Amino acid sequence: MSRRQAREVALQALFQLDYNEIDQTDAYDAVLSETPVLSDSAREYAKLLLDGTKAHLAEIDAWIAKNSTEWKVDRMPGVDRNITRIAVFELQFSEEKMVPNIIINEAVELAKKFGTDASARFVNGILGSMIK
Repeated sequence: MSRRQAREVALQALFQLDYNEIDQTDAYDAVLSETPVLSDSAREYAKLLLDGTKAHLAEIDAWIAKNSTEWKVDRMPGVDRNITRIAVFELQFSEEKMVPNIIINEAVELAKKFGTDASARFVNGILGSMIK
């Protein structure tokens, strides 16, 4: 399973949900239709990330707001906000506990791929302050 691919699918679905009046399942299905071969376990993990992030969205945004002194969550770039949301879900709410540095590294890699030049530093700063 490629967890990175799963995170990419979840990120793209969350991004769609931020900017479109679309059902969560429709957003997930739309991203999957554009995604090259994805293992069943990666699909399941992407769904877990999407569902879990949406289910805990208010709590996740509160964690982000608490650790982001200069940005309000709704003013953050959509890609950065949703990458951070996924990582916070994995850090705080996922039943499977992983090493925080791995989660942060994966979030930074997503930010490099999908965000701006400043995204990786931004995401790393917020998540780094959370685990201290």
